[in-house]
Amino acid sequence: MIQRAKDAQGFDDIERLLRTFGYGAPNIAELFTSANNSLTLIAQDTIQPFLKETSVKTNEIKHHALPWPADVLRALPLGTEVEMRVTLSYFVEPSPGERGWDKKYGYASHGLRFAVMRATETPDQFRQRINAYEQEEEYEADHHGETGKWVLGGRQPSRGSIHSNVWRGTAQDLANRSQIAVYPTMGWWRTRPKEERYERTAHYSLIVSISTPDQATDIYSPVTNLIGVPVEIAT
Repeated sequence: MIQRAKDAQGFDDIERLLRTFGYGAPNIAELFTSANNSLTLIAQDTIQPFLKETSVKTNEIKHHALPWPADVLRALPLGTEVEMRVTLSYFVEPSPGERGWDKKYGYASHGLRFAVMRATETPDQFRQRINAYEQEEEYEADHHGETGKWVLGGRQPSRGSIHSNVWRGTAQDLANRSQIAVYPTMGWWRTRPKEERYERTAHYSLIVSISTPDQATDIYSPVTNLIGVPVEIAT
């Protein structure tokens, strides 16, 4: 599949890959079974992407501090490879009429992206880095200090309203990556102020799945204890 999505220079063409295959086929085993070494966290929230003062500008960034099995991950043998998938899903308002649909920000009302705290960052350093995204739409993140590997690369594709990527690295690094930010990008809510949509809010879902190779590793129970999930008792 990857080999069919190469550009003329032989590099991975991520846009072509996603247009052809999407985000891949579901894993049937994971759909119909559960295991303690696999964990999925879901956060649903709203965000107001823009705000008008003297002009329309970026309004807010949402930071999610997730319940995280950090102690269990740190206790795994040094160098243990683990996996984290992050998926961000949201709805956009299509541009009224057909004017501007051929432009980069002409169709969608807004865009959302996610960023994950790096293993080498403190929460304050992470916030400072993400706040730089408010400076401009085409801000290029500094990848210094990034560990592990993102399957689709560090820069997320800009099309569509579902963005997903898989990170693979060591359990020790994943233990320190417990915060995720959701931030807005451009859209016609901002570029067409006469429509007066700039103060609208948008709903989104953030889904984070992590897994370890050893089925005996329990990363599920520590998180349920952190968030106090009630256990139903059959009668």
